[in-house]
Amino acid sequence: MREVRASVLENVRIAEDIYSLTFSVGEEIPVRAGQFCMIGVGEKPLRRPIAVCKAEGGRVTVCYRLKGEGTRRLASEYKAGEALTVLLPLGNGFYVKEEEKKVAIVGGGVGIFPLISAIRAYGCTKTVNSYMGFRNAGALCMKHEMERSNRLVFASDDGSVGFHGTAVEAFVKDCEKDKPDVVLSCGPTPMLRALKEATKGWNIPVYVSLEERMGCGIGACLVCVCNKTDGAHARVCKDGPVFEINEVEI
Repeated sequence: MREVRASVLENVRIAEDIYSLTFSVGEEIPVRAGQFCMIGVGEKPLRRPIAVCKAEGGRVTVCYRLKGEGTRRLASEYKAGEALTVLLPLGNGFYVKEEEKKVAIVGGGVGIFPLISAIRAYGCTKTVNSYMGFRNAGALCMKHEMERSNRLVFASDDGSVGFHGTAVEAFVKDCEKDKPDVVLSCGPTPMLRALKEATKGWNIPVYVSLEERMGCGIGACLVCVCNKTDGAHARVCKDGPVFEINEVEI
């Protein structure tokens, strides 16, 4: 983990209320698939946690949804050439074992963005089948990155793009006969609950990246604490954000 001063290269709208931000950190900083960064916005001490989509050389790309004051300021005030303070890389990320050859990726909403880093990381050495859910066709973005998958299935709530239904439903339908060796997922809590129920008894590891409100990003403030199934607690920012699905309460 390092705090760096970054320079904005691009900050553009790519879908309804969704922006892609690329910045330069001046040198290559290794970032594992599923890790995130904390971006400082304005003069407030707290940073915004945003998943890393890709990191190449000294360039890092993240995507974010307009939600509160911080993300709206990020979209409106930080154009090319502006300076940012960034803390990265943070979190434990996704791990796929060597013997796990078939990887299924299931995402929804802004949860697709950390999964893009997983597609990039494992698409060259594994068979990656991706199932990505959107509200509608207007929310579809980063298609060129998801097309690195061996198989790519879109799902939408209104049927305007791809499978009419959820990403979990599309995934289960596709895997009724041929199950993957491991599943990586990120998305809204109802989606993760549905995935947990759907894969019960499959006897394969399912790893989920949790989306929680964060304060510091390094485990000190305890804002993002979640409950584990053994009665203990975990800090999503430091102990996660990636957990085995049966390890945490969803």
